[in-house]
Amino acid sequence: MNITLLEPYNTGSHAAWAKEYSRFSRHRVDILSLPGRHWKWRMHGGAVTLARKFLASPFQPDLLLATDMLDLTTFLALTRHKSAQCKCAVYFHENQLTYPWSPDDADQAMGRDQHYAFINYATALAADAVLFNSSYHLQSFVAELPRFLAAFPDKNEAGTVQIIREKSRVLSLGMDLRRFDPYRPAERDRDDKRPPLILWNHRWEYDKNPLDFFRAMGELVDKGLDFQLAILGERFTNSPAVFSEAREKLGDRIVHYGFVKDFAAYAEWLWRGDILPVTSHHDFFGGSVVQAMHCNCYPLLPRRLAYPEHIPAEHHCRFIYDDQAELVEKLAGLILNIRATRSELPRQFVARYDWQRLAPFYDDLFEKMVAEGSIGTGGIAG
Repeated sequence: MNITLLEPYNTGSHAAWAKEYSRFSRHRVDILSLPGRHWKWRMHGGAVTLARKFLASPFQPDLLLATDMLDLTTFLALTRHKSAQCKCAVYFHENQLTYPWSPDDADQAMGRDQHYAFINYATALAADAVLFNSSYHLQSFVAELPRFLAAFPDKNEAGTVQIIREKSRVLSLGMDLRRFDPYRPAERDRDDKRPPLILWNHRWEYDKNPLDFFRAMGELVDKGLDFQLAILGERFTNSPAVFSEAREKLGDRIVHYGFVKDFAAYAEWLWRGDILPVTSHHDFFGGSVVQAMHCNCYPLLPRRLAYPEHIPAEHHCRFIYDDQAELVEKLAGLILNIRATRSELPRQFVARYDWQRLAPFYDDLFEKMVAEGSIGTGGIAG
């Protein structure tokens, strides 16, 4: 089967997902993409450029697989004589309806943010199948649609919400987790005397809530606990000031500060890490969390968002927290009992996301969609 994968924002986790699915799929996957910058312009103009590239390509797909950054309605209108017989699926890595906007973004203050959410809505309505990377993502998107549509003056088309819901399902994010395994130490030393190492491996942005993270670090210092901190993740020019403030306050406790471009070095840090406290205000899946868990870094995850889906319910009491006080309490306990912490194997919980397990589910789903015109209901988690 032939699949054209349309990615207008080809960077980071989007690029990895597209490239890795193409590599692990038994189908022929042709990627049409644009550089991952100027995200607002990609949502407006990316469909026009990708339509031109699609029409110029000799590749004839059975399925179009777009991501949420594409205005699918514009793309289909411009390519109808070639795409008319293709089934269309859209994969939502994130969405602009429930994504928390930066308080510094002028579009929100001027009411222009609604248009990007409308592109997501229209794309979901036009697609034959709507796929979300987590149950939380699917449920939050569908739940917000009625309020979003009600804000318009008339002809709100509220009935389209159920249409979208009926063709939506969960298809977990595939990840090349086994790529980390060659960098695993031959035998992790769980009895050594080195201080516990706490990790931050997320983007340096407001939605990852670094303020509460570093507040927790300060409380651990106040308790007199011994630990080290590695601050990884991609850094931007307008990163929150709390990072530089924390660097000054925590001093020698910080053993690494800054983005690690080299994958081998990044993997080694994850294998070395002991505890991953997560404080994010936003995550539709949490790829960096899954990566750390695969490397047996002990996660402490907020009950909000998609994180509880990564942990079996019977283990939530150990890995899930409800508020800042419980986060600090559990962090302190893990540090004081570091030998037991290092004996945990959280990788078992996320093995289902590896492409070698998940790619066949993707392939089967898309085959069914092309053959029968339906994806059924429910979810796929590997």
